[in-house]
Amino acid sequence: MDLKFLSIAGFCVGLFALTILVMRESILADNLVAILVQVFAVLLMLWARVTFGRRSFHVSANPTDGGLITTGPYHYIRHPIYASILYFLWAGIFSHLSLINIFLGIVVTFGSFIRIFSEEHLVTEQYPNYVEYAARTKRIIPFVL
Repeated sequence: MDLKFLSIAGFCVGLFALTILVMRESILADNLVAILVQVFAVLLMLWARVTFGRRSFHVSANPTDGGLITTGPYHYIRHPIYASILYFLWAGIFSHLSLINIFLGIVVTFGSFIRIFSEEHLVTEQYPNYVEYAARTKRIIPFVL
């Protein structure tokens, strides 16, 4: 299957589930610990965007020119932007715990991982040194996952 198409499908599925969570008012945390996780997630997202530079977001997995970024948060995790989305998402879900919200969180997570695996395959084609970088960094949680 075409990885760019698959990444678009993952994006759409995740966005659909995320939209439902927003409509259910289940995305913003309502306790101190979860709020702190969400603040951390926003700061991580901003740090990653600044480190990534002027490169733009693409709906499909699309490696950008300019070389492999391995500094800033990318030194610790390969996908800090996806990580920040997932940290923010799950902090909100744990603040509004229900089976429906957990299911929607799993759908968003699944869509994100489809994009992650698609992007990693495509980035490896464009930047062969990605394999070495991937061997020394985790995808989402530093030193764990």
